[in-house]
Amino acid sequence: MSESDEKPELSEAGVRIVRHQNIESWLPASGSSSLEAISAHIATHLGKVDTVLHEIASSLVHVDVHIVKPSAKFPYIRLVTSGMSDLPMNVPTELDVPKFLELMVTLPPDWKVDPESLKDEKWYWPVRLLKVLARFPHQYTTWLGYGHTIPNEDPPKPYAQNTRLCCALILPSPTVPEKFINLEVFPEKSIYFLAVLPLYADEMRLKLEKGGQVFLEKLVAAGITDLINPDRPAIVRPKKRFGIF
Repeated sequence: MSESDEKPELSEAGVRIVRHQNIESWLPASGSSSLEAISAHIATHLGKVDTVLHEIASSLVHVDVHIVKPSAKFPYIRLVTSGMSDLPMNVPTELDVPKFLELMVTLPPDWKVDPESLKDEKWYWPVRLLKVLARFPHQYTTWLGYGHTIPNEDPPKPYAQNTRLCCALILPSPTVPEKFINLEVFPEKSIYFLAVLPLYADEMRLKLEKGGQVFLEKLVAAGITDLINPDRPAIVRPKKRFGIF
């Protein structure tokens, strides 16, 4: 049986589960070709870029992270990637979804993003998460899009010692202006900006068991946006394990 003939692995809700194997080895990348356009786009819709965390050595794509400090209009810290969109993702030909993507996270205004604090994984893990996910589709010759969930290893491990969050959901940010979501660099290339919302393992399991629509409705009902809270209440009770919760 060829790989294309194999039946896909499905969750209880019929959600396809893909187990990726690392296909692309380390290849040097040049600087982002859309850096200036992305920087201007961020400044126009989210606010002035305070700092850019530049990569020194990059594989496949050069991923920088732009930091936007809180403002009266947007009382959050934003982290936005540039460089992920330098290469198109390997989107199936039958799907009409974006091939060029950048990612972002929204952090509380008191999250520490100064150089000294970012040496501590307690504060750095959202930056690491963005970098890993931005390189993910190119490293595994696949794609990311709305509704995709990605665990931090298998089985999932917490992103840092100060949180149990261990999985990521890709979705449009409900806290940004609608015009921010799409940047047309030129007619043949539109870059979409999607948010990363960290999840607990049981939340991802719920999504796989009940389906994306049911899960998203529970998120909305719980008032959860893309604003990261490392110790927020989960929207689902943990499954009973070894006689305890």
